[in-house]
Amino acid sequence: MKSNRHIYVQLINDEAGTTLLSDSTVGEELRSKKATKSKETAALLGASIAQKALGVGIKRVIFDRGPSTYHGILATLADAARQTGIQF
Repeated sequence: MKSNRHIYVQLINDEAGTTLLSDSTVGEELRSKKATKSKETAALLGASIAQKALGVGIKRVIFDRGPSTYHGILATLADAARQTGIQF
């Protein structure tokens, strides 16, 4: 999800209806870098969520972009997650 100033990402188990992991530009790691919505921050966020997912054994996900088109910030986030090792 994107707001006017920040980016949020979640890994959700739809079958159980639970959130497994989440990260955002307002989280501790990126907040200290004064991160806002940009392609550079999206790349950091994609790599961060992928590392967290791999750390708990999640290797494959389905990328649901919601109503947003797949370009710009969302494409950068997805590409960074793929480069870090997540498959989708």
